[in-house]
Amino acid sequence: MSAPESTTGTAPVTVRALVARGSGAELRVERVRLPAPGPGEVRVAITAAGVCHSDLSMVNGTLAARFPLVLGHEATGVVAGTGPGVDLAVGTPVVLNWAPACRACWWCRRGEPWLCAATTAPTVPRGETDDGVPLHLTLGLGALAEAVVVPERAVIPIPAGLPAAQAALLGCAVLTGVGAVRNTARVVPGESVAVVGLGGVGLAVLTAARRAGARTILAVDVAEAKRDLALAAGATDFLLADDRLSKEVRARTESRGVDHAFECVGRAATIRAAWRLTRRGGAVTVVGMGAKDDMVSLGALDIFHSARTLRSSVYGSSDPDREVPVLAAELADGTLDLGLLVSGTISLDEAPAAFDRLARGEGARWVVTLD
Repeated sequence: MSAPESTTGTAPVTVRALVARGSGAELRVERVRLPAPGPGEVRVAITAAGVCHSDLSMVNGTLAARFPLVLGHEATGVVAGTGPGVDLAVGTPVVLNWAPACRACWWCRRGEPWLCAATTAPTVPRGETDDGVPLHLTLGLGALAEAVVVPERAVIPIPAGLPAAQAALLGCAVLTGVGAVRNTARVVPGESVAVVGLGGVGLAVLTAARRAGARTILAVDVAEAKRDLALAAGATDFLLADDRLSKEVRARTESRGVDHAFECVGRAATIRAAWRLTRRGGAVTVVGMGAKDDMVSLGALDIFHSARTLRSSVYGSSDPDREVPVLAAELADGTLDLGLLVSGTISLDEAPAAFDRLARGEGARWVVTLD
C-alpha cells in the first residue's frame, strides 16, 4: 500500500480507492481525501477486501446509489488512528461491520440487531475526490481503499495472524452464509438442503450446511464450472439450474423435495425455483439481495397447500459483534477453512477486472490485498 499523505491519527488522509463515477460507469482507482477520525471514530488501514456482489449491485443499478462512490464493504485491516473517546488501540486487527447496531432501538432491544433501525444506508456521504467533489461510501465503509474512517462500532477486533484474504470474508460472505444456516434456518443433522447460486455466500452456506450435519446437500448453479468448488465446499451433489432441476432434486429426496432451500442470487426467478425445490412444510430462505421492482409471484393455493415458509436472512440473522469473534476463533484454530472461497488475491488496480469476472459469475470471491 502506498503511504497516505498524512500518517497521524488526527489529520485527514489522501488514499487510493476504487471509485464509480456513475451507474454503469467504468471503475477506476483514484486518489480520495478522507477526514480525520472524529469523536468515537477510527481510521483503519485496509489489508484485504473482498469483491462482493452487493458492490456490483451498486454500480449496475440494482440498488440505489449516489455517486461518486467508493466501492467495498467486506474487509479486514488494522487500526491506524483514533479520534477522541475511542478505546481501541492503534495496531488492533479488525474486521469491518457494514451494519453496526445502535443497541437502543426496538429491534436491538428485542435481540434482533440485524434489523436495527439505524442500519447504514446503501451509500453514505464522507470525504471528497481528489478534484473536490463530495464522495459517497458503500454501506458507510468504502472498503476497497487503502484506508477508511468509520465509527468505532463498525469495527470488530479479531486475533492477530489470521490470513488476511480469508479474514476479510468474515464480515460479509461468511457471516451471511453461515448465519443463514445456523441462525435463520437452524439446519439440524440429517436434514436435506439445496443451495441456489454458488458465489461466495452460496459456498459459505454449503460449508455451514455440511458442518451442521445435513445429510443431502445439493448445490445448484447455471455454470458447470462451479461443480468442483461446490463439492469441495461440502455439497453431496451438483445440479445445473435447467428445466430438469425440480425432477433431479426430487429424485434425490425420495420425491419430496428438500427440507431447506437457500436462494443466494436475489432474483424472482431463482426464488421461485427454490420454492419448487422445497418439500411440503419445508422452508425457503432468501439470502440474496435483489431489486425492489423484481416481483415474486406465487399462487395463493400453492402457498396454502404446500405449507412452506418463505423468509429472508438479513446479514445471517446475526449479531456481528458476538459472532464474528466466534468465526475468527474457528478460522484461527483450523475448524473453519475458508481457503476455497478465495478464488485469488489481486491488487487494487486489478479490482475493475474482478468486477467483470463477478458479473460473469466466475469464481467465488476475489480479494484485493493491500500491504
